[in-house]
Amino acid sequence: MAFLNVNYHSVSLQKACSMQIILPETAKEPYSVMYLLHGLSDDHTIWSRRTRIEWYVRDLPLAVVMPDGGRGFYCDAVNGPAHESHIIKDVIGFVDTHFNTKAERSGRVIDGLSMGGYGALKLALKFPDMFCSAVSHSGGVAAGHNLFREERASEMRLIYGDNHVGGKDDLWAIAERIDRSKLPSIRIDCGLSDFLLEDNRSFHQHLSKLDIPHEYEEFPGDHNWDFWETHIQEAIRFHAKWLKVKS
Repeated sequence: MAFLNVNYHSVSLQKACSMQIILPETAKEPYSVMYLLHGLSDDHTIWSRRTRIEWYVRDLPLAVVMPDGGRGFYCDAVNGPAHESHIIKDVIGFVDTHFNTKAERSGRVIDGLSMGGYGALKLALKFPDMFCSAVSHSGGVAAGHNLFREERASEMRLIYGDNHVGGKDDLWAIAERIDRSKLPSIRIDCGLSDFLLEDNRSFHQHLSKLDIPHEYEEFPGDHNWDFWETHIQEAIRFHAKWLKVKS
């Protein structure tokens, strides 16, 4: 396997950026890619520093791309950076241009924790032609739907604006609008002691009312790396099923 630290220029953010990429060892044919998103307080290095992600994909013809999403909730902010465009255009465009990827929906999945869990679901449901599956761990799924927490309200308004409910980044509304013929496969998990548990339960109920197929699991655990280290392994198996890849 190869582990790369990649520096590149993002047109959408108009700045130099970095990402980490794990490449499969022996894949001769074009390989699939998992885009793995970080949470609010972290960066593109966190998954490789806090988990054994490289070990978990060692036998799969699967690349793992870990980009930097700043604190932007993977959205094109109303008043700020364009983090959605950065992922969809710049990161995926760079990866598909420079590596031997299966550059189509059937070869692309997305995953993330907390802010990145919301981002994974939002990007997969908003751009269903691009991803065949999405997994959220402890996702901040209500970020663009519920009222903002007071201590973070000013920051969130820069991203979502004042009239965010039902808008372009409201996950509830995106799920309502999606073309059912293009639904990606969805998995959501959350810890029983996680402060985001009720939001995840509510979104699970929302998807059920919309008859959107998905897996939803609650496990013992909190909003921490012990939980994510365990459940990223299940997520990889879930993605591998829909990518139709085997070790």
